[in-house]
Amino acid sequence: MNKIKNICLALLLAVAFASCSKWLDVNESTDSPASSAVAVNNRLTSMQHYFQYAYETAGMRSAMITGVLTRTWSSGNSHNELCAWNPVIGSTTTPYQMWFIGCAANIPDMIKKATDEEAWHYIGATKIIEAWGYMTMVDWYGEMPFTEAVGDALTPKYDTGETIFKACVAKLDTAITYLQKEQPVTATALSKGDGWNGGDVQKWIKLAYGLKARWLNNLSKKSDLYDPDAILDALSHAAQSNSEATIVKHYNDEGDTDKDVLLGDPLKTSILYDGIGMNTYFFYTKWYADLLTNTFTGGSNVEDPRTDKILPSSQQKINGVLKLIRTVPIDVMNSNIRTKNGPILASYAALGTDETSTAVRSILGLSSTDNAKRFFVASTDAARAGDTIYVNLRSQGAMFTAQKSLMDGNDDTYKDTDGRILSTGSFFTRPDAPGMLLTYSELCFIKAEVLFRKGEKGIALTAYKDGIRSHMELMNQKLATYITSVNPNKYSIDQSKIDAFLGSSAVAQNVGDLTMAKIMQQKFIACSFSLQNWNDMRRFDYSTPGEFGVVYPDFKRPYEFDYNSGSTKITGTVNSDSRYWFRRMIQCSHERNYNSDNLIASNPEALLTTNWSRPVWWDTKE
Repeated sequence: MNKIKNICLALLLAVAFASCSKWLDVNESTDSPASSAVAVNNRLTSMQHYFQYAYETAGMRSAMITGVLTRTWSSGNSHNELCAWNPVIGSTTTPYQMWFIGCAANIPDMIKKATDEEAWHYIGATKIIEAWGYMTMVDWYGEMPFTEAVGDALTPKYDTGETIFKACVAKLDTAITYLQKEQPVTATALSKGDGWNGGDVQKWIKLAYGLKARWLNNLSKKSDLYDPDAILDALSHAAQSNSEATIVKHYNDEGDTDKDVLLGDPLKTSILYDGIGMNTYFFYTKWYADLLTNTFTGGSNVEDPRTDKILPSSQQKINGVLKLIRTVPIDVMNSNIRTKNGPILASYAALGTDETSTAVRSILGLSSTDNAKRFFVASTDAARAGDTIYVNLRSQGAMFTAQKSLMDGNDDTYKDTDGRILSTGSFFTRPDAPGMLLTYSELCFIKAEVLFRKGEKGIALTAYKDGIRSHMELMNQKLATYITSVNPNKYSIDQSKIDAFLGSSAVAQNVGDLTMAKIMQQKFIACSFSLQNWNDMRRFDYSTPGEFGVVYPDFKRPYEFDYNSGSTKITGTVNSDSRYWFRRMIQCSHERNYNSDNLIASNPEALLTTNWSRPVWWDTKE
């Protein structure tokens, strides 16, 4: 890891963030800058970016595991295989790289620099990021180098998940202590480097307590460790409103010419845009859409007012009139669509004279002279002709010349050259989508779960409803900033619709109606693309009946899993077997290639394909 530290310094000194353009002006030598020359504010800005990339990439990839996201079929693609629950090592690597190379390797120098100038608030923020990053690695991999991770050891030993977990919780307490200290006026103000909370120390303290509540609640399977009162105490010191939560602002900025030095993505855009919205091959699934429309087994059939803000639409001509038509979500759990090489991305164009166009004309019953622009699938396979009903999550980025030319002002709606809307995009994956690192709504649902377990269902009901309302209000804060007459999916949610939904049969109205399933279904929507959703699904064993019945109804392993005989990786044959479900990521190639002895010693299945279904430490009752 000492090599990683040196690599990271070189990368850090190569990148220039738009918010800190003068960050290298204190170097002793511009030819060979020293680590000590990097100011704490500039180092924090970099650390925040790379941690967030690691964390949200893990969230995006876990969304393929938890039935939110799928993609066009593509043989051998790591995302394609993850959607099929046939994972490959390539799916596991980016969170590791971004955490260790981009962020963790900076921690020792950051602590030393901040200590030297008594910049206590930077130490507090760093301790939170450090704890959060290693906890992400525990949730992702199970075991990880920790105590020796960024020291001098070239092959650092592994620590157990439980050891890391407890150390990370303790680091939050240390962080709070530093954040509560008064900095001398000579120390760098936190506001100069804090891209998350604008230097608001109280929001950082609330973030620490909120993370503690989240992590302690993840111990729900450990009867000897699970402490509901400790969770409630942490919640009482965490964010009490949307304004106190940690939500990161992102921008669809034409001047965003700086790129991430590790992956080359824009620096100001949301991480989910970089991974999803920038591309054309991602789609929502039916299981996720059913949560929004309440059409799952036992659902109320009352549509959630967030639905059209999240599910994309395309502009289609119906009886000569252009209308926005919502995507048909893809049923990856029951349909064979991806085993038949679908869905194929639809084109909007005039058919040509090539062989494929001739075949498409024949499939669609068009004359050879029909040159009108239309949606069609460029395939000779008649089974794929209907794939035009699937709308991808694409948005336009102003920093890309080709995409900017298709934009109407600052509107990121994905359109053709003649203005036809190909996708309205999705709230969570636009270039300027808010980075919802820890929301007040999530804390409300944690509170509702804990109180429900304690039997205090009246207060749990209130917390559950507060979680739903606060998430809609949080979405509205962003939606209200869009000024567009083209894309109604970016309009704010009407207050009357929020009130009507909260009073409908889709939402528990009394303690007798409240169930753990209702709490967790609403939390799942509010935490879309968060790694925490995968943590929660593992805690409740997906759709296996348990103490609270079936918490995630209709959830199944992907149709492709059985079709592709994927049992060598996820080995259980009945859903009551923990090995029936996807439980962790196996270690990436860097650890397997360069630290294999310690990796093997950490876990008897470390190099076996069965490791994908081995529960991480908090995911067992033992």
